[in-house]
Parts: sequence; C-alpha cells; structure tokens
Amino acid sequence: MQTRRHLARRLAALTAAASFCAAPAAVAAPGEDPPPPPPAIGGERLGLPGVQISPSAGAPALPGDLTGKSWIVADAASGEVLAANNPHLRLPPASTMKILFADTVLPKFDKEQVHKVAPEELTGLGSGSSLVGIKEDLDYRVEDLWRGVFLSSGNDAVHVLSHMNGGIETTVAEMQARAEALQAHDTHVISPDGYDQDGQVSSAYDLTLFARAGLRNPDFRAYCATRDAQFPGMFDKNTGQRGSFGIANTDRLLGKYPGLIGVKNGFTTNAGSTFVGAAERGGRTLLVTVMHPTTYQKVYDETAALLDWGFAAADKVTPVGQLVDEQPAAGASPEPTAPAASGGQSGGDGGSGPAKALAPPVARAPAEGSGAGPAVALGLATAALLPLLAFLVIRRARRAEAAAADPRWSGPPPFDQEA
Repeated sequence: MQTRRHLARRLAALTAAASFCAAPAAVAAPGEDPPPPPPAIGGERLGLPGVQISPSAGAPALPGDLTGKSWIVADAASGEVLAANNPHLRLPPASTMKILFADTVLPKFDKEQVHKVAPEELTGLGSGSSLVGIKEDLDYRVEDLWRGVFLSSGNDAVHVLSHMNGGIETTVAEMQARAEALQAHDTHVISPDGYDQDGQVSSAYDLTLFARAGLRNPDFRAYCATRDAQFPGMFDKNTGQRGSFGIANTDRLLGKYPGLIGVKNGFTTNAGSTFVGAAERGGRTLLVTVMHPTTYQKVYDETAALLDWGFAAADKVTPVGQLVDEQPAAGASPEPTAPAASGGQSGGDGGSGPAKALAPPVARAPAEGSGAGPAVALGLATAALLPLLAFLVIRRARRAEAAAADPRWSGPPPFDQEA
C-alpha cells in the first residue's frame, strides 16, 4: 500500500511539472482559436477510420474476405501507402515487437562475439513464452542468438541480448527512443520480446516503419529470411563435444509465398495473430502488416492476398499516405533515405557495429514575437521525457511490491501464450 501511495505521489509530481512547463505551448493567444490537433503521421487519410484506397481505372478490387482489424500495404522504396485499414489503431503487437528490438539492438554487437549466458539472464520469462532453448553457463555466438530471435521467436534469446545491452529496462527505454526517432508514435514499449503486458501497444503503421528500417541492415534481412539453421546444444558427457539441434522459422509464408523476404510473425493471448511481411517481385518490394484477424491462419492468408493485390495494383492506385522517414539527430543534416533491400541488395546502415546515437524529435521554434519560445521548448522537452520517467517509476514500484509479496517473483505475471 505504501508503494502505491509513493507511486501516486511521484507520478502526480511528474504530471504536474510537465503540465506546468508545457502549458504555454497548448494555450492560444487571446482572441485566437485553439490550435487544431496534429494530423495523423503519414497523411490525413491514414487517420480516418475504415479502409482507405484511391483506385484508378483498371485497378483490381481489394480481397473481399479481409478480417484484420488493422492492415497496411506500402511500397518499401518510395514509402507510398497503397491502401490501409485503421493503420494507426493501437493494438497489442505480440512478437512483431521483436522487429523494433532487432532494429534497436542488432547493430550494437559483432555477430562473431561470444557470450556466456549467466543464470539471471534467463529469469523473468513469461509463462508459455516461445523459446529457442538457451542454457545457462554455456557460450553462444551473437549470430546464434539472433537466429533464435528471428527463427524461433525465442524470448530467452531476447532476454540474453537485452542483458548484454545493459538490461531489460535499458533496452526498453532505447526501443522507445528508437520508435520516437522513427516517428512511430503509436508504440508504447513495456517488454522487449512482445510478451503481453498492460499498455504495450503498437500499430500496423508503426510496425511497417520498423520493418522498413530493419531491412536496410543486411544482417537483419539475412536473419529474417533464414528458413532453418542449427542451434548450439549441450555438451555430450561421453565425447565432450558440443551438439546442436535444428530450428525452423515459424513464419509460415517463408519459402511458400514467391519472393517473400521475411519479416516477423507473432501470437499472444491478447494480440491474437500479427504479421509483418516483405516480398519482392519485378524489382518492387512491398511491405504488408496485418493485425488481429479472426483466426491464426488468416493472418498468413490475408497477408498473401494483400501482397498479391499490391503487386497488381501498385501502378493503378493513388497513394493514400506515406511512410515517414526517420527524424535526423539534432543539428544533423537529413540523410537521403535508402530504399529497403530489394533484388538481393541492402542499403542504409548495414552490418554490425557501434550503434548510432538517437536523439529525440527536434522541437520547432515558435513564431517570432510569440513570447513563448523558452517555455514552449522546455515544455516539449519535459513532456517528451514524461513517458519514460513514468515507465521507470511504475516498473520499479511494481517490482518492489511484487517482491514484497513473493520473493520468488522475477518477471511479468504468467499468461498461457507465446510471444
């Protein structure tokens, strides 16, 4: 009870401070109308409910049996959104959250680096989590861990890589910062593996941004396109040799849909089925994201149907929106956006190496003479930090409260699910 009261006081203080500092930015000058709400990221039509499409003469009709609550079809190179249905609807993402995890963490470690897994790195895994089969006190190469993430959707691999990255909380904070840099404002990260957590959401639009960014990294592209691999196992007591076992990609379209590159599937109790797919045909790469269809298999059927439609309709529809580009770091000149990999070529950052510094979105200065410049800037900065501060306060308080009730507790409440 004391923990809850302490949490409430700290959150109230944070909210009050942010409201005080940000207030000048939201108040109109005397005699002026209040400012309109910000437009939907990617274009006005992407903020409207229901299906958005602008067909020209000869355009094929959309598939008639789509059940996904939210979906989007976009050109990976140009960023043009060919059609969408509630693309900014915030829904539980399941393991498609691992796309953002990989885009954030993958560039930080050399794939040949070897890491010995400590017991604490495998704690806190949600009940029913999908696992690749990592064992404590054994060595694993980073590239094996990433195959565990992409092929087996292994939450154990995600936790090990997160600990290598400074811990779960650090990784979650970096993922949230990465989402903001990509202008993925529908996304709220709580767990790096996508395991169901109250308040953890994303959208079809944001997941598509994550996939587009990830595919610029050749390693990301290679991992998500891998159909099967050997994963390190235990040591044989008789021979002293370390064994291995086969793992296969859980993406049911990989190897079946012509030209499919990958990207990531997911399923949890709350999210149902989610899928982000990229496919190349005739020099064009399309991205399709489908969230929450009526059944598990439909997420694959509907993704394939939307890819078919997209390739047939690409030159016969007027785009209804745009996948926005990553915001440049403060003081940096925007770099030209490299298209997502197609035809076996990958552009952009590429490869493993030091992570690039991520900066929060750059606040625009108010008009000259408004008199609100410093207050607005301070308010925007404070408001941008509030979600991260609140997240850290809530997580610390919840863990302390849970530990007091049961010292064995070391992670999220159990659910019968995969992620």
